[in-house]
Amino acid sequence: MRYKEISGKEIVDVNQGSRLGILGQTDLEIDERTGQIEAFIIPNYKWFGLKKEGEETKIRWKAIKKIGEDMIMVETDQFE
Repeated sequence: MRYKEISGKEIVDVNQGSRLGILGQTDLEIDERTGQIEAFIIPNYKWFGLKKEGEETKIRWKAIKKIGEDMIMVETDQFE
């Protein structure tokens, strides 16, 4: 699968039923030796005072449960 095929998809937490962001508005953590994507890093923005701006959520590749046509489903217990 190519990055352009998953870019623009919404990232959804299946455990909480919440939207985490859109791939393409994230950073990637890549293993320099293998070139494999290790994690998505999603910046958090301040929404209703719940999260501090500047914090980020790291979603490990193993947290991805399904990549669908419009979204990427992940499980929260796999986050850092």
